[in-house]
Amino acid sequence: MPQHSTIATETLDRVGIIRLNRPEKKNALTAQMYEALIAALQQAEADPQIRVLLIAGSDEVFSAGNDIVDFLANPPLDDQAPVMRLLALLTELRKPLVAAVCGPAVGIGTTLLLHCDLVACGERTTFAMPFVNLGLCAEGGSSLLLAQRVGSARANEWLLLGEPITAAQAATAGLVNVVLPNAEVFAHALDWAKRLASKPPRALQGTRALIRHASAAAARQAISSEGALFRELLQSEEAKEAFAAFVERRKPDFSRC
Repeated sequence: MPQHSTIATETLDRVGIIRLNRPEKKNALTAQMYEALIAALQQAEADPQIRVLLIAGSDEVFSAGNDIVDFLANPPLDDQAPVMRLLALLTELRKPLVAAVCGPAVGIGTTLLLHCDLVACGERTTFAMPFVNLGLCAEGGSSLLLAQRVGSARANEWLLLGEPITAAQAATAGLVNVVLPNAEVFAHALDWAKRLASKPPRALQGTRALIRHASAAAARQAISSEGALFRELLQSEEAKEAFAAFVERRKPDFSRC
């Protein structure tokens, strides 16, 4: 599998492991990291020796979402932006995708989990989708997939308020499968992945496809619709004020928007 300094990959017992590896920035994602993730996922999908994919961060942090400085310098202005191509790819994967999540999982750090088949998280994990707070909208298909996963009431609460979600809340709602001590999360997720990799691959992939069949096209459409509004909002006064406040470490003022 391809290597990148901030995306570490390895293959173990037919499991393709992809680690976010930028701990000094809480695994905040840059355009270059999205490109590396795309390459790693595509390589794993094409490799006949890999039957299951496992994505993880460290025992302390999964991802703080987009790196704001890089995001503002390289905004996703069309469907060919790295983040948009990654989201599209997540809807096309045939092989099961398992996630090991510890620490902060913000923005796309949460929404990409909606494309995973099994998610193990640490007891100190916090999730957040603060898109509205940044003057933006839901992404990653979350406007559809989150309600399917946790119900419309919780999806409304989590997406509209954009407040942190605890590991216990995530498990109760069905966003994750299990909550464990942080030190046990990766091993548990890897055990899941190995067990899946030992199963007959056509039956495994076929069943996965059947589970996703009813919402697959709708998920792709949701990502497209979200992307169009996201790009529009990115140019708005609301977003400009939200990002300026973030950079200046102050509370945003939307009274004039």
